[in-house]
Amino acid sequence: MKKRSWIVIALVVVLIAAALYAQKPPRNVSPQKHPNLAAAQKFLGQAYDKIVAAQAANEYDMNGHAAKAKALIEQADSELKLAAETANAKKG
Repeated sequence: MKKRSWIVIALVVVLIAAALYAQKPPRNVSPQKHPNLAAAQKFLGQAYDKIVAAQAANEYDMNGHAAKAKALIEQADSELKLAAETANAKKG
């Protein structure tokens, strides 16, 4: 096999392993207390799933952009949880 073929195979294996290792952001905002924040978390989860599917479907390098998008979704998810906790603290 040519060296380039091995590189492509290695890249695909790494992408698949990364996709399997990465975990979808948790949906941990109460829909009863914060329906809009919970809905936003749901949509972030759907976006994350689509990025994972795109990574699995594409056999070429996305230069880390898909991984960065997933990291930003995880950050946004954390911010939504903090927003809900802040709102809860102000109500109490």
